[in-house]
Amino acid sequence: MPELSGNCEQTFRWALRRALRRHPLAFCSGLVLVVLLILSVSTLPLSVEWYNVQELQAAVRHAPSIEPVIPLSQYTSASETEVTDGIVASAHGVSSWLGHDDLGRSLLYRLLPAFLVSLAVGLAAAMMAVVIGTAVGSVAALFGGRVDMVLMRIVDILYGLPYILMVILLKIALTGPLTALFGGRSKYADVVILFVAIGGVSWLTMARVIRGQVLSLRQQPFVEAARASGAGPWYILRRHLLPNLIGPIAVYATLVVPQAILQESFLSFLGVGIQQPVPSLGRLAADGVEAVNTFVGFWWLLAFPCGLLIVTLLALNFMGDGLRNAFDPKSSAATLV
Repeated sequence: MPELSGNCEQTFRWALRRALRRHPLAFCSGLVLVVLLILSVSTLPLSVEWYNVQELQAAVRHAPSIEPVIPLSQYTSASETEVTDGIVASAHGVSSWLGHDDLGRSLLYRLLPAFLVSLAVGLAAAMMAVVIGTAVGSVAALFGGRVDMVLMRIVDILYGLPYILMVILLKIALTGPLTALFGGRSKYADVVILFVAIGGVSWLTMARVIRGQVLSLRQQPFVEAARASGAGPWYILRRHLLPNLIGPIAVYATLVVPQAILQESFLSFLGVGIQQPVPSLGRLAADGVEAVNTFVGFWWLLAFPCGLLIVTLLALNFMGDGLRNAFDPKSSAATLV
């Protein structure tokens, strides 16, 4: 593997452009994620205000409709007597496009923040995996000996613990302190616990991957030359090893995000993760399953959350595959010419 110490950022950009050219599906997946992110962020002020607004008489589990089924006055504060904001009126006009749930809440304005919540969980888990996994794996491989043995045995022990049991124990231990910290707002405590629970186990595979990469890199001539010139292990790690780990780190981080989103959906589906009224893709899917029965099928409550979840997971996985092929040293896409 070539040394990327001097121009690692330029090489990363080159490999990214090469990956987009060779893998148009990854490029299209990135565009889909960007469009969803822009749509969710741009409508966040309205989503935060409307995601929990209920109208039990007019729109209980109302099917998708082009025309709004709830009067605009129901979405405004009690102090307002007339709505003059054209943006608010236009946003209200699309509130019924995806239907309403069992409490009359607009599914559209619950899906938009749910996408951001699930994506935030995935990104937080990826950041924790990158920071902790890179640190543990690099130190274990660089120093070797007892340090390597102790750190890897800790990883093996954590691998052996049941994942669901760890989440439940963390929830029991942290719900009280975090709820008090957030002034009684348990919904914020649930999100933080989910960050810690998913991120706390996502770094284990990253540590092993980085350890293997560092063990391979430490035998390269440029590392041996740096060691012969008197460079210390921390200087070698910072100056020579970390720049060469950008590829594996970027690839694995893109693969951790969909894995974390799927775990969040699974935990929320079981009732352990994010709870009502905070929306997430897994929480909305769980609500949709409860609404589907053999007598009356409220299909939109399950189809739209699951559809958005599938699109998000596929897009992230396609992007990860494109980056992996770009940075794979055995692939022609990663050959520096």
